[in-house]
Amino acid sequence: MTVIIDGESLTIDELVRVARHGEQVELSEAALDGILASRDVIESALRGHKTVYGVNTGFGDLADVTIEADDVAKLQVNLIRSHSVGVGDPFSEEVVRGMMLLRANALAKGFSGVRLDLIETLLEMLNNGVTPVVPQKGSVGSSGDLAPLAHMALVLIGEGNATFDGKTYSGAEAMQKAGITPICLQAKEGVALINGTQPMCALGALVVYDALELVRNSSIAAAMSLEALRGTRRAFDEKVHLVRRHEGQLEVARTMLGILRDSEINKSHADCGKVQDAYSLRCIPQVLGASLDTIRYVQSVLNIEINSATDNPLVFADGADVISGGNFHGQPIALVMDFLGIALAEIANISERRINRLVNPHLSALPPFLTTEGGLESGMMIAQYTAAALVSENKVLAHPASVDSIPTSADQEDHVSMGTIAARKAREILENVQNVIAIEFMCAAQGIDLLSPLKPSNPLSSALASIRKVVTMLTDDRPLHKDISEIRLLMQNGVIVKEVEKITGALYTD
Repeated sequence: MTVIIDGESLTIDELVRVARHGEQVELSEAALDGILASRDVIESALRGHKTVYGVNTGFGDLADVTIEADDVAKLQVNLIRSHSVGVGDPFSEEVVRGMMLLRANALAKGFSGVRLDLIETLLEMLNNGVTPVVPQKGSVGSSGDLAPLAHMALVLIGEGNATFDGKTYSGAEAMQKAGITPICLQAKEGVALINGTQPMCALGALVVYDALELVRNSSIAAAMSLEALRGTRRAFDEKVHLVRRHEGQLEVARTMLGILRDSEINKSHADCGKVQDAYSLRCIPQVLGASLDTIRYVQSVLNIEINSATDNPLVFADGADVISGGNFHGQPIALVMDFLGIALAEIANISERRINRLVNPHLSALPPFLTTEGGLESGMMIAQYTAAALVSENKVLAHPASVDSIPTSADQEDHVSMGTIAARKAREILENVQNVIAIEFMCAAQGIDLLSPLKPSNPLSSALASIRKVVTMLTDDRPLHKDISEIRLLMQNGVIVKEVEKITGALYTD
């Protein structure tokens, strides 16, 4: 399949297909007229000796400096070189591919004044596997993600560094090996490449995509824990949730009932007299549902942003107008990335409490620390420590980046978003939560096995079987880090969810 970009209709699913799975990209013919018309406005302004910010002026606090006609092209190259000041570990290839796709899509809207050749070269790089090396740190998220996008643009002009065919080369070498001719930037093109929110958006979109998959896994893990702890299903009765009507809460409650269904374990404690469970079991729909609603809200903001024109100035061919504005400002993304990090952290918080109940014999009515040789063996005691460490780390990471601002460019840029920092933190929180849910799966699977010969619901039996293909029941102490890693890999590959959905149907719709 091929993803067609037109600046208007790109989806997060398509971004993932290109960024993560290497799908090819083409420019829609419908976008050509707008691209060409906006370029004509820039060419006309130059012929008419008009002063246009970023075309024949300096940048930021140097906007009042006029650039001579002979230096207009050099100005754009200098801009890319001078703004390539990122530090730290590079972004993953999928994030960089995502930002390349998003930048091409934004330019395709026809409000940037760039030549068609520039967009086509960016797509050639994507389609032939030339991925710029882009350091993660250095963006304050206003005037766009200047430093990351500058590192991306360096390779476009045959400089910087890039990966190709699994190896890192100079930008010139990578382009040569891929058979791509670097671009010689012309008026407006440098600033059009680096004024935008594409790094924070690419990272954010990938996190949102993975977060929705995490909700599915979290629901199954929570159901396994409830089964192992012999909890009641009564709290998931639709009547309870219809009188509150939060969409996510209703969906999670329905999903839990679909996963749990009838089981031998459930029937075994039907007359136990227990009327309610602890909050970490009873309030699964309320807590996980609130996180689901938040993730979907973040998704809706990103769906707008990934199809937006975010550079400066913007070129309006209708009226031949060039306007300096502030669409590059990352505030919409900064706020929702912080919100996303908080929502993800809560998924881990409640999961860790269920893990604690599973390993604590005073709460679980299961063998201490899920081992039959307590004392001689520690079983899964320390797995809960790891989960506790991860959720505590998340509490630090969940502090919002977007409440901070620090002036740049001699106070010309006196409020910034910190959106890329917020997105990076959301990704780190997501990875911690994935590990916590993997630990919950590991402990809940052990708990269910310890209830044998009683069997869980059919969907959970399928989930358990998929886990047991890679992680055996714990009978003697062993290093559990590999078990956690194997289960996390199952989660990331969608294996557990697919096995459950064969029986239940789709757990959630995106």
